[in-house]
Amino acid sequence: MLVPPQAADSDAALVARMSTGDEQALGALYDRYATTIHTLAYYLLGQADEAEEAVEETFWQAWREAGRYDTSRGAVLTWLSTIARSRALDRARSRKRRAEEPLEGIAAGSRDASDVAGRMVHASDPQQDAESAERARDIAIALGGLPAEQRQVIELAYFGGLSQSEIAERIALPLGTVKTRARLALEKLRLPLAQHREDTR
Repeated sequence: MLVPPQAADSDAALVARMSTGDEQALGALYDRYATTIHTLAYYLLGQADEAEEAVEETFWQAWREAGRYDTSRGAVLTWLSTIARSRALDRARSRKRRAEEPLEGIAAGSRDASDVAGRMVHASDPQQDAESAERARDIAIALGGLPAEQRQVIELAYFGGLSQSEIAERIALPLGTVKTRARLALEKLRLPLAQHREDTR
């Protein structure tokens, strides 16, 4: 007889483990409720891609705020649903603002296209080569500082070209765990690689 997921660990216990930095607990919670949260997000947004992004944002926020979850204020699913509703509505408002941007902005962008192309033609020079080498070195150092399981997911995604579903199949882990590891890894890489993101703006 199969044991229901809830019997393995209560929702509140998973959140408590998340508050101590337990990634497997987040993966388990994701696997348990991602479909339910996606359904809610899709109902509010009407687009599968947007709903998927809202799901990722929901569980990422849950991970960051796990220590503040209070069992007396509602069930874990209610807490997740509240976060999801907020994230979905934020996305809907953002989408509406983008749709209302004046067409002049698009025209201005087309005028800048020739400038961008010109910069690309002259992009290969010794200084840029040195900057590229420095960037590659910093990326290698940053990746080396990640836990092995997070580094594996990033390397398979960005250097191996695998989707998260393919990674999950390759390393025999739940998709939720792979998504969690990728999100945590990217968050850890954000600060050490911030300078290079600024340089590309």
